[in-house]
Amino acid sequence: MAENEIARIIVDTAYKIHRKLGPGLFESVYESIMAYEFIDKHHLFVQRQVGLPVIWENTRMDLGFRTDMIIDNSVIIEVKSIEEIAPVHYKQVLTYLRLANLKLGLLINFNEELIKNGIRRVVNGL
Repeated sequence: MAENEIARIIVDTAYKIHRKLGPGLFESVYESIMAYEFIDKHHLFVQRQVGLPVIWENTRMDLGFRTDMIIDNSVIIEVKSIEEIAPVHYKQVLTYLRLANLKLGLLINFNEELIKNGIRRVVNGL
């Protein structure tokens, strides 16, 4: 499945969850429900809390960078439940994409009145 098809499923799922639960829950709650939806209803391969190493001068360093989810080895999801997305959050997802050698990420902040205002698409060389 192509990245854009996966992204559509992710956005639709985020909308469905936000419509039913609204803002204000912990990030881990939204992440768990999203994983359930992706696995059980859409049959996607989901990795959670994936460690991303940094390669420095041919040396692999496991430094504790963790992306919330990788869907079908193609799309990174970074889940937030915060007052406001800052530019550093966008850059965080872009860095994760580069470290994982992936092209598409979605930064989703569930702590918005309208979920459409909380979804940012992040691309790495698309």
